[in-house]
Amino acid sequence: MQTRTIGKKNVSAIGLGAMPMSVAGHMPDEDQSIQTVLAALDAGVTLIDTADAYTPDHRDVGHNERIVAKALAMWDGDSDTILVATKGGHTRGPGGGWDVDGRPEYLKAACDKSLLALGVDSIGLYQHHRPDPKVPYAETMGALRELADAGKIQMAGISNADPDQIRLAYEIVGPHLVSVQNQYSPIFRSSEPEIDVCEELGLAFLPWSPLGGIGRADTLGSQGVVAPFAEVAGRYGVSPQQVCLAWELARSQVVIPIPGSSRPESIRDSVASADLELSAEDLQLLP
Repeated sequence: MQTRTIGKKNVSAIGLGAMPMSVAGHMPDEDQSIQTVLAALDAGVTLIDTADAYTPDHRDVGHNERIVAKALAMWDGDSDTILVATKGGHTRGPGGGWDVDGRPEYLKAACDKSLLALGVDSIGLYQHHRPDPKVPYAETMGALRELADAGKIQMAGISNADPDQIRLAYEIVGPHLVSVQNQYSPIFRSSEPEIDVCEELGLAFLPWSPLGGIGRADTLGSQGVVAPFAEVAGRYGVSPQQVCLAWELARSQVVIPIPGSSRPESIRDSVASADLELSAEDLQLLP
């Protein structure tokens, strides 16, 4: 599989988004989740994305992180080659709702809990999950910088950030900042400016929901703007999902898609996209 770079670390061009393994109403049993992570690792995936807020409800914060940790402990490969990226700053409340907390003291406490859930002394890539309108962004970024300076995290990232926030984070967090994780897919293109800023600053861009989100991946190639993905897939005898991920990889060398998966067969199919080279004609046809 081709590789790309996050900071100074080479990672697989396709990562594993582990969120679907912990979403109420969609989540598989723990064994299937672990088998999905193991399938990804065996297929050459070296980037796994998780978060403390990926949990069925507020009583089990860190659920997804613990699944990832269990799978890594079971894997017979070299876990030092795997970059686990987690996030803090998104919260879950009773009833399954989502909120944000960007206070520096909260982010530091969340990081400590993620260290325990993952069973590590230092997190490979720790990302601020979502801006909190109640807290100045510079204060939150200052906490991210302090976590890096303290050695609790090896690299820092931000998520759901606009171009101005990316530049501010780059100024405050400094060389520790290596990535931006925003939504991006054929039906969600508003993060194009953020990709351009990442190219300019040398940051990795990690599209979340690169196939359209939970329950939408199967609609790729069906009709409208996504219809051409089925046409191109037919030329190569592959799935429209593979074509979609290859299209995103072709957008920029800083792009590293992290498709969400909860089945071994789905992540194996996604991984194959890293070796699919689309022609100029293909890319002209696609949106």
